Amino acid sequence: MGNYAEALSYYVKCLEIRKQSLPPNRTHLAHCYNNIGVVHAKMGNNPEALLFHEKALEIRQESLPANHPDLAHSYGNIGLVHDSMGNYPKALSFHGKALEIWQQSVPPNCPQLAGSYNNIGVVHDCMGAYVEALSFHKKALEVQQQSLPSGHPDLASSYSNIGNVHNHMVNYPEALSFHEKALEIQHQSLPANHPDLADSYNNIGVVHNNMGNYPKALSFHERALKIREQSLTSNHPELASSYHNIGEVHRNMGNYSKARTFYEHAIQIGEKLLPWNHFELQKYRNDLAHVNNK
Repeated sequence: MGNYAEALSYYVKCLEIRKQSLPPNRTHLAHCYNNIGVVHAKMGNNPEALLFHEKALEIRQESLPANHPDLAHSYGNIGLVHDSMGNYPKALSFHGKALEIWQQSVPPNCPQLAGSYNNIGVVHDCMGAYVEALSFHKKALEVQQQSLPSGHPDLASSYSNIGNVHNHMVNYPEALSFHEKALEIQHQSLPANHPDLADSYNNIGVVHNNMGNYPKALSFHERALKIREQSLTSNHPELASSYHNIGEVHRNMGNYSKARTFYEHAIQIGEKLLPWNHFELQKYRNDLAHVNNK
């Protein structure tokens, strides 16, 4: 499960030791809160992640200059959590604050700038602002191509993001091309059970499903699910996404009983993690209702 529980235990112990030995506004405490927040986010525990990132931000705002890179990290991390929770305007606001600091404090070809561009692009994509999303992702890719080796995993992330936007714009061949570039880099640079590989398998599966290539879609989604089951906690939102995506392919193939089973798995996880009216959970329920009527 990515050793997240072990990492969380270590960071909590570190926090307790530093609480006993440091004043409450010391930046070392902020690092501990930040690290705990990052692990909670990776585990899909978004409310806990937000709480710890906000504690880190509060200390950093009290003890650091307004354009310090650590503040940018906190703003970016809070933006990522809001993005995961579907709070897109808040996510955009925090990512914008992070970008403003990076633009003032690092050279124009710095990878941190690319990270902010990508984060903002992802939020625009989720909000349906595809032209803006593509613009930010291309800025990120341009920075990374200037500053990183050609096989760096961050390049794969940008290719994936651009692929996702093209998929939403119904440019399926272009989407597939970018996702395959991402997967090629990840095969060369990451272990076989890394969650980023699962993301690429999932993305390629989504595009094949949209193109009507259902057996291919099912194969890629099953690869993604296998990795996620090995590397993520049992109630992680990306597991719910995999179950839902496999359910969609089965529905499109007319396998309604199998689709129903996978949709139910997705809903069970979603109900533990998401607000009752969250759009993803509503989609899972609507899709289940659709196959129940078959």
